[in-house]
Amino acid sequence: MKNRGKFIVFEGIDGSGKSTQMKLLAKKLEEKGIKTRLTLEPTYGLVGGTLHDILSGKIKADPKVTAALFVADRLDHLTNAEDGVLKSLEEGETVICDRYYFSSYAYQSTEVSSEWVVEANRLCAETLRPDVTLFVDISPKTAMERILANRDTIEIYETEEKLTKVRDAYFAAFEKMKDCENVKIINGERTVEEIAEDIGKYSLENIFQI
Repeated sequence: MKNRGKFIVFEGIDGSGKSTQMKLLAKKLEEKGIKTRLTLEPTYGLVGGTLHDILSGKIKADPKVTAALFVADRLDHLTNAEDGVLKSLEEGETVICDRYYFSSYAYQSTEVSSEWVVEANRLCAETLRPDVTLFVDISPKTAMERILANRDTIEIYETEEKLTKVRDAYFAAFEKMKDCENVKIINGERTVEEIAEDIGKYSLENIFQI
């Protein structure tokens, strides 16, 4: 479709600042007259709500169950007839998403076979690949310093050891899929303003060609 919206995904380990950068990019795009929608995974729908409880430690689940729930939540996020991502894109809206299937490749593959995780998410990837995945990269040490300084609660993946494994898994996935995915690595160890300027410039020039 000629006026189809763009699909931009932000990825990063916990504490990377990607959620802040999403909002700043959305503001910049809106100023350029580009209608924009912010969304996130896991969602706060029926399946996503359960995932939030698992991640916070409120309920326990086998890692394979968690990985499968992410796929179910993601498919509903894409295809939901009322507010799915595909519907927004078809209506010409640019969608900026906080996490997508690379998060599953990185986080779930630390506990479940990476091949299984990729295969389980195949339908999601075949249904919709991002125009770009923006990975805000920081060290696990920096991540934990930020998390401990800014949060009252810690999620199950938020230790320096686990985040080191997750970051390594991200880069392994990026390398494995370099021929079919557009991934831009962003240095997240700078000021909020410097990162936002970098992301905004890249997005306008390379994704929107303006």
